[in-house]
Amino acid sequence: MNTQTRRGLLKNAAAAAVAVTGASAFAPKAAAQAQTGIVWQKKAVHRAPMAPAPGTPATPAPPATTTAAPAAPPLFNGIITFGNLVFIAGIGAHFNGTIEEHTKHVLDEMEKNLILAGSSMDKVLKVNVYLSDLADYTRMNMAYAGRFGVVPPVRTTVAVKGGVPGDSLVEIDCIASL
Repeated sequence: MNTQTRRGLLKNAAAAAVAVTGASAFAPKAAAQAQTGIVWQKKAVHRAPMAPAPGTPATPAPPATTTAAPAAPPLFNGIITFGNLVFIAGIGAHFNGTIEEHTKHVLDEMEKNLILAGSSMDKVLKVNVYLSDLADYTRMNMAYAGRFGVVPPVRTTVAVKGGVPGDSLVEIDCIASL
């Protein structure tokens, strides 16, 4: 009589699993990418500098230097793609205005960034809204409504203790599909 060890039993179970799944569960990453058609690689999307806000003077160019200092790596990217997703960093409105004007400006800039990355407002999946004052919630929603197509994205809205950096009344970031 042939008694099977625990190790032998596990080997046979693993072999059976490979046979049933066609080894796809154990396929290398490149083979998995070939099957889905999605390349899961992080890429920065570079954009031209944003235009100054209405009524704000343009920033003058820095003076030319003769010695080139090594460039420090950037602190963050404004737009990153990963596979079929695009991540847009928080965008604020840095000019005097109402919450409605700030929200419209931020969403217009977000739309430009999404188009640059190859996406659109209709493809936004997740939005985070940061308000300087929760009292602006209803008025922000008035400017926000209808900007993301028939099916709006999921959203989190919070009031930030201490306010949004740069005296913006609102800051918004998002995740979208390409």
